[in-house]
Amino acid sequence: MTVSMTKALRLMTAATVLLACTATADRGFAAAQLCYRGINISGAEYGERGGAPNANYVYPSEKTVRYFAAKGMNVVRIPFRWERLQPVLGQPLDGDELQRLKDAVDLIQKNGMAVVLDPHNYGYYDKTQLKQAPATDIAFGDFWARLAVEFSNRKGVAFGLMNEPHDIKAPDWLDLANTAIRSIRTVGARNLILVPGTNWTGAHSWNADALGGGSNGTVMLGVKDPLDFYAFEFHQYLDADSSGTHPVCDGTDGATKGMKDVTDWLRKNGKRGFLGEFGIAANDQCLSGLKQVLDVMNTNSDVWLGWTYWAAGDWWSPEEPLNVQPRDGHDKPQMKVLAEGLSKKSASAPACALVKPGK
Repeated sequence: MTVSMTKALRLMTAATVLLACTATADRGFAAAQLCYRGINISGAEYGERGGAPNANYVYPSEKTVRYFAAKGMNVVRIPFRWERLQPVLGQPLDGDELQRLKDAVDLIQKNGMAVVLDPHNYGYYDKTQLKQAPATDIAFGDFWARLAVEFSNRKGVAFGLMNEPHDIKAPDWLDLANTAIRSIRTVGARNLILVPGTNWTGAHSWNADALGGGSNGTVMLGVKDPLDFYAFEFHQYLDADSSGTHPVCDGTDGATKGMKDVTDWLRKNGKRGFLGEFGIAANDQCLSGLKQVLDVMNTNSDVWLGWTYWAAGDWWSPEEPLNVQPRDGHDKPQMKVLAEGLSKKSASAPACALVKPGK
C-alpha cells in the first residue's frame, strides 16, 4: 500500500467516526465509549490583541492537523483571542480574523475531526474583568451571539464559552454564562455548549468555595439552557498546585480524586463533563498519572463526553514539558499513552451529537 493510500484510508476512517459522533438525536447521552478524544492546538491565542498572523500568532497548520488525525484523534480545541476577533465590544467581528478562524475550522473538519471554539481569555477582555464595564454581561452575550451566527448548527462544532475564568465569584460567572447561552440560543444555534466554572474550572476545586459566593458544584447547577444541550468543561493538571506549570506530577493523587469527585457529581446531577485541558511532562511518574486520569474517564463514559490534551502547536518549543508536537518525525512519550485509547472506536449517536436537531 502506498503512503498516499494509507493516509487516505486514515482520513476516511476518521471522517466516518466524526459523522457517527455528530449524528443528531433528541435525547440520551450515555456512551459505551468516550465520544471525543483530541488535542489543543495552541498558537492563535498568542500575544496581545495586535500583531500580524503568522508573525505574532498562528492558527494550526495542515501538517500538524494531519498528524493528530492520523493518530486517531477526532477533536481539536482551538484557542484564540476574543480581542482580535472582536476589536470593539458590541461591534461586528473582524472579517479577516473571522476568516482565519473559519479556515482553521474547515481544515480541521477536512481531516475528519470536530472542533471546540475556545475564546482563551480567562474571564477578561483585554485587562478588564468580565462583568466590569465595558466587559459586561451584555457585551459577553453580544460576542457569543455574533460568533454563534457564524457557526450555527454546523455539525462537528462545539462552543466553549471561555477558557478558565478566575478571580470572579461563581454567581457572577453563572450570570455571564447564562447570558451567553441565552444569546447563542436566541440566534438559533443548537450547537453543544461547554460551560466552565470559575476558579480556573479545576476538577480538584469544583466543590470548594475559594472566592465566597459558593462553589462551582453548587452554583453552576443554575445553568439555564432552553435546549438542555450542554456539558461542563473541567481542567486538571497533575502538579501539586494543579497549574500545569511544573514538570512533575506530585499532585496526581489529588488530581485523580478530583476527577473521581466530579464524576460522581456529574452522575448525581444528570450532567455531562468534558476535560478541556490536562497535560504532563514525559517522566515515569507523570506518565503513570496520565493513565490514571484517562482511566477515570474511560470507565465513566456515561458522564464523560471526552477530552482534549494540552497541548501542541507549530510554534511550541521542544523544551516545553507538556508539549506533544512531534519533532523530526518522532512522537513524544505522552502520545504513546494517549494513543492507547485512540485505537478504540469512538461511540456513535445519540451520545456524541454536537448539534441538537430541531423539531
